[in-house]
Amino acid sequence: MVTPCKPGAIWAFVLATEGVQGQDTLAREWLVVCLCAQWCGVCHGYQSTFEMVSASVRAQHPCVRFLWVDVEDEADMLHPVEVEDFPTLLIAAGTDPYFFGPMTPQAQTLERMVRSALADGAAPRPCAPEVHALLGRLQTWGGS
Repeated sequence: MVTPCKPGAIWAFVLATEGVQGQDTLAREWLVVCLCAQWCGVCHGYQSTFEMVSASVRAQHPCVRFLWVDVEDEADMLHPVEVEDFPTLLIAAGTDPYFFGPMTPQAQTLERMVRSALADGAAPRPCAPEVHALLGRLQTWGGS
């Protein structure tokens, strides 16, 4: 069961796979963040999608931590990154972004993207410096 820290709109789950035997490609901490807004109807429906996908991912990767951050409540943390389309997804391995951008709000899309990142070992993709900075802030954010 996913329990949000507060009503809002960034779901994040961290796949901490450090030291897991047979998982060499997963030796870095994984962060998957969905940026949405509380007022967005699509985002409200997307909460159950994250719960479903997280349960599926947990079956193979049990070290998963969930965070819920409202993009408006946490605007200072997000600045200067502007989220224009919901949902927007950030997938990263360690400090390396794998994907950042809008996506369709479907469970199959989310699960495919996460599992693909895990299977590929998340080769870094070029991202703007502000996305790297946001990633650093999200990795240390503990919810408030």
